[in-house]
Amino acid sequence: MDETVPVLIVGGGYAGLASALFLAHHGVRSILVDRHPDVSVQGRARGINQRTMEIYRPLGVEPRIREAGRPFDGESGVVRCESLAGEWNWLLGEEARTSLPDLTACEFEMADQRTVEPILIEAARAKGADIRFGTRCLAVDAGPDGVTVEIGDRDGGRRRLIRADHVIAADGFRGRTGPSAGIVREGPGVTQSWVTFVVRADLSHIITKRAMFWIVVNPEIGGFGSFLTTAVPGQWAISFTYDPAKESPDDFTDDRCRKAARAVIGADVPLDIVDIACWEEAVGVADRFRAGRVFVVGDSAHVWPPAGAMGANAAVQDAHNLAWKLAAVTGGWASDGLLDTYEAERRPAALALADITVRRQQARFGEEPDGDDVDDVLCTFGQRYDSAAVVGAGHGPVYGGGLDQGAAPGTRAPHLWLDVPTEDADGERITVHDLFHDAFVLLTGEDGAAWTDAADKIAAHAGIPLRAYRVGSADGGRRAAELFDAEDVFEARYGLGRAGAVLVRPDGYVAWRCPSAAGDPHALLTEALHRILRPSARRS
Repeated sequence: MDETVPVLIVGGGYAGLASALFLAHHGVRSILVDRHPDVSVQGRARGINQRTMEIYRPLGVEPRIREAGRPFDGESGVVRCESLAGEWNWLLGEEARTSLPDLTACEFEMADQRTVEPILIEAARAKGADIRFGTRCLAVDAGPDGVTVEIGDRDGGRRRLIRADHVIAADGFRGRTGPSAGIVREGPGVTQSWVTFVVRADLSHIITKRAMFWIVVNPEIGGFGSFLTTAVPGQWAISFTYDPAKESPDDFTDDRCRKAARAVIGADVPLDIVDIACWEEAVGVADRFRAGRVFVVGDSAHVWPPAGAMGANAAVQDAHNLAWKLAAVTGGWASDGLLDTYEAERRPAALALADITVRRQQARFGEEPDGDDVDDVLCTFGQRYDSAAVVGAGHGPVYGGGLDQGAAPGTRAPHLWLDVPTEDADGERITVHDLFHDAFVLLTGEDGAAWTDAADKIAAHAGIPLRAYRVGSADGGRRAAELFDAEDVFEARYGLGRAGAVLVRPDGYVAWRCPSAAGDPHALLTEALHRILRPSARRS
């Protein structure tokens, strides 16, 4: 072997880069390989929802992503038109982008893949991730004791063998890493073929108000297409469908795309073609997300229409869910069985989202567009997990009838603003999700000293990353507590009284709760952690 590494990642899009960043944050070495020479200029994925921003926030990249989204400030709504120079029919208005202060400290951000991916690369490398563009994954041989991966330079030059404990397949819809391990995608498959090209043109006299998305229905482009802004001033992305039985990617020359661009714009304006790429819209979810030591994330695991900006967000959240579990297993503080809970939690969520986005696509972009019935807030914050990594989950499907802020096992921990005492009289204000990123967190009430003592002892003796905090009331002065409830909502949202406790996983999901002080805190917490971290393994 030329190299050994705990985790090898195949694919350098959102899913792969997020995986590299999260693993590095947990102190897990990884190598990422991607066959492309650099990130794409296409930047198709642009909507970053509040839950994804919550994940980025404690890693320090949230401000940079917000800054990357500045070119999209002021954009809102969805337009349907025959051309940009023609009449615009607004399907969604300005209310489409809102903040949710009762639910999260973060806001929905518009920032395209072209500018966000370099931020993830820089942050991951700063934490120690080894990211190699221009490098192909040539073969993956997974065995019971490890995975041998052959990689080679993009130009066909030097080849190397890497031995990895685990492999993350993030190489997309057409990637071969997951299928080589026997993972099969189920579902309708390819539903449409698209070409997307980026043009450079001055459209300031035509676009006087920027929407998030233009749906273009024009016979000169074969019927249906779209128009998007980009992060680069004066550059725009145009997409339309084509019939692969009649045309191939080679047919989309600069001249062909230039003619289509003028039809979409509705005016004969000077323009240049910057980039052209063909891709496929598909619907499908992998039959399993784990095959032994190989895991699929992002488009390798699930694909669906782009309506609702759920694909890239789901990819990042896949990576976030898997990373802490790989860190636990490679660090020796969890058994291999914990890795099975990645599939148990993320695959049901993918199936639900595939169903939702297909319904939304048909409602918004069909022949007779109509509003959809999708609850975006529920989709963003309401995913529920039921697996061995959760003790006491009592819910049914992934999404319930509405968002529950009750800190139930298997749900995202409810939002809180917390004051941290410091030498400065004003202290420091954080959000509770700032705490959830690299360790389990135990929260208890003002009289929960027995819980925090137990957590400290377990962390010291069992080697489990675990921190504990007592949460005091906002008007409680400086009584015994490490954090103070800034808005007096801790009891309403967590229901722990003054001495109950809740255990939150490193991904911000509630793992277990004990709403009273009954029993021995050390024994109860030890048993809960054992059940979560050492379930029986199911190797496939």
